Amino acid sequence: MNRASAEILEAALVEPVTLTKRGKEKLVILTAEQYRKLLGRSHTAAYNLDDAPDKVHAELMHGFDELLEEGQV
Repeated sequence: MNRASAEILEAALVEPVTLTKRGKEKLVILTAEQYRKLLGRSHTAAYNLDDAPDKVHAELMHGFDELLEEGQV
């Protein structure tokens, strides 16, 4: 793998790459996006003001306050 690591990683950006040992599949290299799809979750989380965790709610409100102060809203 040391000699071909760049090629393997480049190929894994296009499609999952399976690594074998003695003819048996041992590892699969895939993109983070493909991995998240397998897990069934995205990289981002969405909230509305009613159900946002306290920390997220506080950050949103702080951002709104700054926009209001700057006259952007």
